[in-house]
Amino acid sequence: MSDLFSPVTVGKWELRNRVVMAPMTRSRARRDGVPGPHAATYYAQRASAGLIVTEGTQPSAVGQGYFDTPGLHTAEHVAGWREIADAVHAQGGLIVTQLMHVGRVAHPDNKNGLESVAPSAVRAPGEIFTRGGMKEFTLPRALEESELASVIGEFVASARAAREAGLDGVELHAANGYLLHQFLGRTSNLRTDGYGGSPAARARFVVEVTRAVAEAIGAERVGIRISPSHDILGVVEDDPADTLATYGALIDGIAPLGLAYLHVLADPASDLVRELRVRFGGPLLANDGFGSVTTDRSAAALLTEGLADAVAVGRPFLANPDLVRRWREGLPLTADRPDLYYGGDATGYTDFPTADA
Repeated sequence: MSDLFSPVTVGKWELRNRVVMAPMTRSRARRDGVPGPHAATYYAQRASAGLIVTEGTQPSAVGQGYFDTPGLHTAEHVAGWREIADAVHAQGGLIVTQLMHVGRVAHPDNKNGLESVAPSAVRAPGEIFTRGGMKEFTLPRALEESELASVIGEFVASARAAREAGLDGVELHAANGYLLHQFLGRTSNLRTDGYGGSPAARARFVVEVTRAVAEAIGAERVGIRISPSHDILGVVEDDPADTLATYGALIDGIAPLGLAYLHVLADPASDLVRELRVRFGGPLLANDGFGSVTTDRSAAALLTEGLADAVAVGRPFLANPDLVRRWREGLPLTADRPDLYYGGDATGYTDFPTADA
């Protein structure tokens, strides 16, 4: 498994190993979106990862979906993230924040009554947890074409705020049914202007967001996450030809930028992902642990088989802050606590011991 623990250059950074901490929502921020009091400790404890990708962070108040998720669009947010960045860097780690505008995957109860926006006025199926219990997703307002530049501006401003806070870069969340993914999907994007209809038109907004963020902070500090054919939250991609055309247009549009990495939540051995990786031409972070938990053996196999340059690992990091060492030395893992994934205080967050403890 030596490849799993060998260094690799990804964008601007030299990762000391190829185990990347995947983004995981924890819902422990303050109500104003400032990271909570234990967040710096939480991330610093896991700084031995080659790279940390933070929990999804909204670039605007409208972009919030779940309760108590962090933001990065005010001076107070910047100050909170600076504390986290400093704590991770003090441990020799690298950390980028995932910019996640949820679009229609939201409810006003979680964001002070604000509306939700999306490519089209199509309600997401299902319900969302709010402080008042489970409630149906609300009907979003379709963004006017004249508004798209301002949404792009929110991503740019948030990326600049990340750098101001000392974070090493950003990851654009174009996966899992959220706003950027909603533009890509033919079931969520019913637009008839220049941002909908054909696969290339549906990919256009994501390309423009990515280009603008790359120009603002440097492409070598920007990654992007996609989940083709994941079929989640009503973004259904069940037509292989359309999916390839859509994501092919996206990758062809962003590949010339020279981004830090492409983060893919899909089967890295599939023909689709192989094709996109070739067209991207840069480092690929594989994440195959959505349906099943990634293990040291499955992670190592992805590298041995040449399917990825690094592996994004989620749940094993929750209860094992020193996961990289445990995998390297074959030490047993601590079981996580699903009942404590979201909300609360330090319990189930920063109180998991290292192997030595």
